Amino acid sequence: MSGAGEALSADRFLGGRLILQQPLKGYRAGVDPVLLAASVQARPGESLLDLGCGAGAAALCAGRRLSGLVLHGLERQPVYAALARRNASGNGLEMQVHEGDLAAMPEALRQAQFDHVIANPPYFRRDASTRAVEPGREGALGEETPLATWVEAAAKRCKPGGTVTFIHRAERLPELMTAFAARLGSLELKPLLPRQGRESQLVLLRGRKNGRAAFRLHAGLLLHAAAAHDGDREDYTPEASRILRDSAPLLFG
Repeated sequence: MSGAGEALSADRFLGGRLILQQPLKGYRAGVDPVLLAASVQARPGESLLDLGCGAGAAALCAGRRLSGLVLHGLERQPVYAALARRNASGNGLEMQVHEGDLAAMPEALRQAQFDHVIANPPYFRRDASTRAVEPGREGALGEETPLATWVEAAAKRCKPGGTVTFIHRAERLPELMTAFAARLGSLELKPLLPRQGRESQLVLLRGRKNGRAAFRLHAGLLLHAAAAHDGDREDYTPEASRILRDSAPLLFG
């Protein structure tokens, strides 16, 4: 997405409880930010920061699920930051969207800490994958900032006792856990299983600032009921459907 004049679609999330405008070309949010948002367990009045918020999918899904959540986002691509603001307004939600990079955050963010910090960082290292042609999509999927820098930024912006939660590729888990363990405690891992008998492709990892509890590996969440993809028909398991369609929480334990 290269400019404000690009064509947009209006996409339904959480069973239509949230409508997001997204570019027809470029990065488009799928279920990953919805699952990330569903994993946040917050009380009214608590604050949430979404690092690399894009058009606002994860933060706004969390805000729709949890009333009274104070929403903030950081986005380096101005067009996506503008979309996040528009999506918040269009859904009757308040969200402060800051423009800037992880390595050069706006002063307002550098002086603030949050109860919950979430991130859906770019999944793919470009020394081992192919760049996307469309700049907006490449900015969301192709890693430029090291994963450890994402975790460091998240931990710094998290209040003592608060949580940091990332969704990422299972193949990056060793690197992700090393970065989490260096700055956070009480780590919890939730694998996301595409289908019965298939290896996990995505994981949710949560840590707590100053946490001291032992590491916990939770049972995986099975996303699809059928053994194989059957055309365009959705086949989410009942638990996954409640999370994606009915705003149910994604519980680790």
